[in-house]
Amino acid sequence: MDQIPLTRIQKLIGRRMLQSKRTKPCFYLEVKADITELMAARPKLRKSFGVRITTNAFYVRALSLAAREYPLSTGRFLNDGRIELVEAINVGFAVNAPQGLVVPVVRNAFDKSLPEIAREEKLLTDKARDNQLTLDEIEGETIALSNLGAYDMDSFLGIVPPPASTILAVGNVLTELVCRNDTPAVRKMVSLSLAADHRIMDAFYAARVLSFIKDKLQQPQQLI
Repeated sequence: MDQIPLTRIQKLIGRRMLQSKRTKPCFYLEVKADITELMAARPKLRKSFGVRITTNAFYVRALSLAAREYPLSTGRFLNDGRIELVEAINVGFAVNAPQGLVVPVVRNAFDKSLPEIAREEKLLTDKARDNQLTLDEIEGETIALSNLGAYDMDSFLGIVPPPASTILAVGNVLTELVCRNDTPAVRKMVSLSLAADHRIMDAFYAARVLSFIKDKLQQPQQLI
């Protein structure tokens, strides 16, 4: 029987994900967002800002705004039964690198504009794929993002990483026929799934977080 040895990164990820599944009683919420206007705005923004604005940049920006509005989304459960509210809004986003899955971190994302996030996301993604990320660039996440849209996944559920209590999982952008004001319309739709640690927030609170993210993505001018 053939055996495949794990890389150092794969071993680390395995330990972290097992720890999370064992210790975090997560629940999951899902909603669809209409990002037709967001997708249409991207080419114009690239001309205006001189940088390619990926959908990931919009998701990071929306997550950072949600984390500021709903601080429990970056809370940490302490062993003595208290919840620690973390001031820093550091968004970790998953990248499929040659050495395995890595999660670079956009630090203080709330304080950065959409173009700044786009530039930093590209820099971190390139460094991840070249195996050049520093320890400081992969530590300190307080909320997480995983986007499998590029891999043609319509929707999925993410595993909350150990340092965080919330992860947003984003699927593929699909062209769908939907009803708007009783009129059929072709729109760009995306699935948003939120996994949350139930020790820190209940379903009603998490629903408000996800609705907030959806609303921001559907009104992209609020993210610019």
